[in-house]
Amino acid sequence: MVDLQLPDLSMAPILWDRNRDDTLVCRQVRQETHDVKTFVLSAVEPRLLRYAPGQFITLELEIDGQNINRCYTLSSSPTRPDTVSITVKRVPGGAVSNWLHDNLKAGDALRVLGPAGEFSCFMQAVPAQHKYLFLSAGSGITPLMSMSRAVHDLTLNADIAFVHSARTPSDIIFARELELMARNHQYFRLGFVCERHGDQPAWAGFNGFLSQAVLHNIAPDFLEREVFTCGPAPYMAAVRTILQQAGFDMARYHEESFSFETLSAATVPAAQAEQRVAASPEPAARHTVRFARSGDEVACSGSQTILEAAREVGMRLPVSCTQGLCGTCKTKMVSGQVDMKHAGGIRQREIDQGWILPCCSKPLGDVVLER
Repeated sequence: MVDLQLPDLSMAPILWDRNRDDTLVCRQVRQETHDVKTFVLSAVEPRLLRYAPGQFITLELEIDGQNINRCYTLSSSPTRPDTVSITVKRVPGGAVSNWLHDNLKAGDALRVLGPAGEFSCFMQAVPAQHKYLFLSAGSGITPLMSMSRAVHDLTLNADIAFVHSARTPSDIIFARELELMARNHQYFRLGFVCERHGDQPAWAGFNGFLSQAVLHNIAPDFLEREVFTCGPAPYMAAVRTILQQAGFDMARYHEESFSFETLSAATVPAAQAEQRVAASPEPAARHTVRFARSGDEVACSGSQTILEAAREVGMRLPVSCTQGLCGTCKTKMVSGQVDMKHAGGIRQREIDQGWILPCCSKPLGDVVLER
């Protein structure tokens, strides 16, 4: 428990240093829907948190004597840099989501890593001049909400069509705020798709599931837009099918892996794919792995993963599954070669572009990573 004292706003602002700062305090808990809560967090001492809308933080938790890392996308916007927020859906059987819902309260401190991640329209050259289609389902709304809040706060002229899918109208997260954005922003179009009416028989929105017809209705020009998608794996697979059948240029398609708690072995390709970036390593060899952004270096044998070597010297990297499944630790390899055995957490086109998963990659020589 951390004392809830008001910060001295007259102090000169200090930036959050992701390489040094590691503790956030829960300041408020908001009930969004019957099974979704938002946790508003800030640093122990006043810090301004800078990040790209759509990035995530990694929580380092101890639950029932077990150390668990779990990544959550920030639903907040960096345009309001004194606090960040995560919005968490209670997952049946989910160790972390249930613990957060049942235990985390104002005043509690959390150890965190980040922010990090590459899923953001703000990482493009001129976001204000682009046309976007945001597609989300369930709590996959969070990164797209972060981007939308930033566009709204900055009064950018980015043209956004936002289509969110939910089980029922009562399950729509941030419904009122999204409707307010649509009223305030000339270039913000909004559509909700619900599987069923639930307790709102007068629901006048779209019924059923996302389809090409729904997209044509909400965003007739969707083939011209940059698409950002986040949601459960079956939803994202359906989105890819819809877009491909419509002739969409998939080079302009971006998706974010959903919460690791919703993944299981059943969703992983049966082959537990081996992806070899080069030939087999020499187990006894010792190599240097350098992290370009932080300047850190670690020694790593050919029989160790990069994650294992980094943890040995106390480095903290964002990671959830440690098995090449979730893609949380994905980073760009600037130089070098690795032997990577993943379980579906990275796509072939990402590998071709130089991305690797440190949790399942063993160096074949000296390696430089962008992180």
